Amino acid sequence: MDVAKFLQYIASGTAYTLAVTLVALPLGLIIGAIFSFLHVYGGKVLTRILTVYSTVMRGIPQIVLLFILYFTMSGAINLSPFWAGSISLGIVSSAYQMEIIRGAILSVSGGQMMAARALGLSKVQAIMHIILPQTIRLAIPPWSNEAAIVIKDSSLVYALGVPEILRRAELISASSRQPFLAYTAAAVIYFLLVFVINRLLDALEKRMRIPANP
Repeated sequence: MDVAKFLQYIASGTAYTLAVTLVALPLGLIIGAIFSFLHVYGGKVLTRILTVYSTVMRGIPQIVLLFILYFTMSGAINLSPFWAGSISLGIVSSAYQMEIIRGAILSVSGGQMMAARALGLSKVQAIMHIILPQTIRLAIPPWSNEAAIVIKDSSLVYALGVPEILRRAELISASSRQPFLAYTAAAVIYFLLVFVINRLLDALEKRMRIPANP
Protein backbone atom coordinates (compact mmCIF):
# COMPACT_ATOMS: atom_id res chain seq x y z
CA MET A 1 0.00 0.00 0.00
CA ASP A 2 1.49 3.37 -1.01
CA VAL A 3 1.58 6.28 1.42
CA ALA A 4 -1.30 8.18 -0.25
CA LYS A 5 -3.68 5.21 0.04
CA PHE A 6 -2.29 4.53 3.49
CA LEU A 7 -3.24 8.02 4.70
CA GLN A 8 -6.53 8.08 2.80
CA TYR A 9 -7.62 4.86 4.48
CA ILE A 10 -6.94 6.29 7.95
CA ALA A 11 -8.56 9.64 7.12
CA SER A 12 -11.71 7.88 5.87
CA GLY A 13 -12.34 6.88 9.47
CA THR A 14 -12.99 10.57 10.24
CA ALA A 15 -16.64 10.16 9.21
CA TYR A 16 -17.11 7.51 11.91
CA THR A 17 -15.27 9.63 14.48
CA LEU A 18 -17.50 12.63 13.73
CA ALA A 19 -20.62 10.46 13.72
CA VAL A 20 -19.77 9.02 17.14
CA THR A 21 -19.12 12.55 18.45
CA LEU A 22 -22.36 13.91 16.98
CA VAL A 23 -24.32 11.22 18.81
CA ALA A 24 -22.41 11.18 22.09
CA LEU A 25 -21.92 14.91 22.67
CA PRO A 26 -25.57 16.05 22.25
CA LEU A 27 -26.83 13.01 24.16
CA GLY A 28 -24.47 13.80 27.03
CA LEU A 29 -25.57 17.44 26.86
CA ILE A 30 -29.27 16.62 27.07
CA ILE A 31 -28.84 14.18 29.97
CA GLY A 32 -26.29 16.41 31.70
CA ALA A 33 -28.45 19.54 31.38
CA ILE A 34 -31.53 17.81 32.80
CA PHE A 35 -29.52 16.29 35.64
CA SER A 36 -27.78 19.57 36.44
CA PHE A 37 -31.04 21.49 36.89
CA LEU A 38 -32.50 18.62 38.92
CA HIS A 39 -29.33 18.64 41.04
CA VAL A 40 -29.69 22.35 41.80
CA TYR A 41 -33.47 22.70 42.00
CA GLY A 42 -34.76 19.14 42.53
CA GLY A 43 -34.50 18.88 46.28
CA LYS A 44 -32.25 17.01 48.69
CA VAL A 45 -33.06 13.46 47.56
CA LEU A 46 -32.39 14.11 43.88
CA THR A 47 -29.28 16.11 44.77
CA ARG A 48 -27.84 13.17 46.70
CA ILE A 49 -28.73 10.64 44.00
CA LEU A 50 -27.17 12.76 41.24
CA THR A 51 -24.09 13.46 43.35
CA VAL A 52 -23.57 9.70 43.64
CA TYR A 53 -24.18 9.31 39.89
CA SER A 54 -21.60 11.98 39.05
CA THR A 55 -19.04 10.65 41.52
CA VAL A 56 -19.32 7.05 40.28
CA MET A 57 -19.30 7.93 36.58
CA ARG A 58 -16.30 10.23 36.92
CA GLY A 59 -14.45 7.87 39.26
CA ILE A 60 -14.31 4.84 36.94
CA PRO A 61 -12.07 4.71 33.84
CA GLN A 62 -14.10 5.56 30.76
CA ILE A 63 -13.07 2.45 28.84
CA VAL A 64 -14.40 0.29 31.71
CA LEU A 65 -17.72 2.16 31.75
CA LEU A 66 -17.86 1.91 27.97
CA PHE A 67 -17.58 -1.88 28.11
CA ILE A 68 -20.11 -2.16 30.96
CA LEU A 69 -22.68 0.00 29.17
CA TYR A 70 -21.97 -1.58 25.79
CA PHE A 71 -22.48 -5.15 26.95
CA THR A 72 -25.50 -4.15 29.07
CA MET A 73 -27.22 -2.51 26.10
CA SER A 74 -26.16 -5.21 23.66
CA GLY A 75 -27.68 -7.82 25.95
CA ALA A 76 -30.96 -5.93 26.31
CA ILE A 77 -31.32 -4.37 22.84
CA ASN A 78 -29.98 -5.42 19.47
CA LEU A 79 -27.72 -2.44 18.76
CA SER A 80 -24.78 -2.20 16.39
CA PRO A 81 -21.34 -1.50 17.90
CA PHE A 82 -21.55 2.04 16.50
CA TRP A 83 -24.83 2.90 18.24
CA ALA A 84 -24.07 1.04 21.44
CA GLY A 85 -20.62 2.65 21.64
CA SER A 86 -21.89 6.15 20.82
CA ILE A 87 -24.73 6.00 23.33
CA SER A 88 -22.42 4.58 26.00
CA LEU A 89 -19.94 7.41 25.40
CA GLY A 90 -22.78 9.94 25.66
CA ILE A 91 -23.89 8.51 29.00
CA VAL A 92 -20.32 8.70 30.33
CA SER A 93 -19.98 12.28 29.08
CA SER A 94 -23.28 13.28 30.73
CA ALA A 95 -21.67 13.14 34.19
CA TYR A 96 -18.98 15.60 33.14
CA GLN A 97 -21.41 17.84 31.31
CA MET A 98 -23.71 17.81 34.32
CA GLU A 99 -20.93 19.26 36.47
CA ILE A 100 -20.09 21.89 33.83
CA ILE A 101 -23.68 23.08 33.58
CA ARG A 102 -24.26 22.85 37.34
CA GLY A 103 -21.25 25.11 37.88
CA ALA A 104 -22.66 27.59 35.37
CA ILE A 105 -26.07 27.55 37.10
CA LEU A 106 -24.46 28.22 40.47
CA SER A 107 -22.54 31.13 38.94
CA VAL A 108 -25.83 32.91 38.28
CA SER A 109 -26.80 35.00 41.29
CA GLY A 110 -29.38 33.26 43.46
CA GLY A 111 -31.12 36.59 43.88
CA GLN A 112 -32.28 36.42 40.27
CA MET A 113 -34.42 33.38 40.98
CA MET A 114 -35.89 35.14 44.01
CA ALA A 115 -36.59 38.27 41.97
CA ALA A 116 -38.22 36.25 39.18
CA ARG A 117 -40.47 34.44 41.69
CA ALA A 118 -41.36 37.77 43.30
CA LEU A 119 -42.49 39.03 39.88
CA GLY A 120 -44.89 36.11 39.60
CA LEU A 121 -42.91 33.65 37.49
CA SER A 122 -43.11 29.98 38.37
CA LYS A 123 -39.88 28.12 39.12
CA VAL A 124 -39.94 26.51 35.67
CA GLN A 125 -40.56 29.87 33.96
CA ALA A 126 -37.76 31.48 35.95
CA ILE A 127 -35.37 28.69 34.97
CA MET A 128 -36.33 28.82 31.29
CA HIS A 129 -36.36 32.60 30.85
CA ILE A 130 -33.88 33.90 33.44
CA ILE A 131 -31.44 31.19 34.53
CA LEU A 132 -31.03 29.11 31.36
CA PRO A 133 -29.93 31.89 28.96
CA GLN A 134 -27.22 33.00 31.38
CA THR A 135 -26.20 29.41 32.07
CA ILE A 136 -25.64 28.78 28.35
CA ARG A 137 -23.31 31.76 28.05
CA LEU A 138 -21.33 30.78 31.14
CA ALA A 139 -21.10 27.10 30.18
CA ILE A 140 -19.69 27.53 26.66
CA PRO A 141 -15.97 27.90 27.61
CA PRO A 142 -15.76 24.78 29.84
CA TRP A 143 -18.15 22.91 27.54
CA SER A 144 -15.80 23.48 24.61
CA ASN A 145 -13.18 21.54 26.56
CA GLU A 146 -15.63 18.66 27.02
CA ALA A 147 -16.41 18.74 23.30
CA ALA A 148 -12.70 18.31 22.59
CA ILE A 149 -12.50 15.48 25.12
CA VAL A 150 -15.46 13.65 23.54
CA ILE A 151 -13.84 13.90 20.10
CA LYS A 152 -10.69 12.32 21.51
CA ASP A 153 -12.62 9.79 23.60
CA SER A 154 -14.47 8.68 20.47
CA SER A 155 -11.28 6.70 19.82
CA LEU A 156 -12.35 4.36 22.63
CA VAL A 157 -15.01 2.79 20.42
CA TYR A 158 -12.20 1.24 18.37
CA ALA A 159 -12.19 -1.45 21.07
CA LEU A 160 -15.75 -2.35 20.00
CA GLY A 161 -14.71 -2.75 16.36
CA VAL A 162 -16.05 0.57 15.05
CA PRO A 163 -13.80 1.49 12.07
CA GLU A 164 -12.99 5.04 13.17
CA ILE A 165 -9.61 6.74 12.90
CA LEU A 166 -7.73 4.83 15.60
CA ARG A 167 -9.12 1.46 14.51
CA ARG A 168 -8.00 2.09 10.93
CA ALA A 169 -4.59 3.27 12.12
CA GLU A 170 -4.25 0.07 14.12
CA LEU A 171 -5.14 -2.07 11.09
CA ILE A 172 -2.71 -0.17 8.87
CA SER A 173 0.01 -0.43 11.51
CA ALA A 174 -0.41 -4.19 11.65
CA SER A 175 -0.53 -4.72 7.89
CA SER A 176 2.20 -2.28 6.85
CA ARG A 177 4.47 -2.57 9.89
CA GLN A 178 4.75 1.20 9.98
CA PRO A 179 3.17 2.04 13.34
CA PHE A 180 4.86 5.42 13.68
CA LEU A 181 3.42 6.73 10.43
CA ALA A 182 0.00 5.22 11.08
CA TYR A 183 -0.44 6.60 14.58
CA THR A 184 1.14 9.94 13.71
CA ALA A 185 -1.40 10.35 10.91
CA ALA A 186 -4.19 9.53 13.37
CA ALA A 187 -2.81 12.03 15.89
CA VAL A 188 -2.70 14.80 13.27
CA ILE A 189 -6.31 14.17 12.26
CA TYR A 190 -7.50 14.22 15.88
CA PHE A 191 -5.58 17.44 16.49
CA LEU A 192 -7.16 19.13 13.45
CA LEU A 193 -10.66 18.07 14.50
CA VAL A 194 -10.17 19.39 18.04
CA PHE A 195 -8.59 22.61 16.77
CA VAL A 196 -11.48 23.36 14.39
CA ILE A 197 -14.16 22.57 16.98
CA ASN A 198 -12.47 24.75 19.61
CA ARG A 199 -12.18 27.67 17.17
CA LEU A 200 -15.86 27.37 16.26
CA LEU A 201 -16.90 27.31 19.91
CA ASP A 202 -14.60 30.25 20.69
CA ALA A 203 -16.39 32.21 17.95
CA LEU A 204 -19.76 31.20 19.41
CA GLU A 205 -18.69 32.33 22.88
CA LYS A 206 -17.62 35.75 21.55
CA ARG A 207 -20.89 36.09 19.66
CA MET A 208 -22.98 35.35 22.75
CA ARG A 209 -20.85 37.36 25.17
CA ILE A 210 -22.59 40.35 26.73
CA PRO A 211 -20.57 43.50 25.94
CA ALA A 212 -19.03 45.21 28.95
CA ASN A 213 -20.39 48.60 29.87
CA PRO A 214 -18.17 51.42 28.57
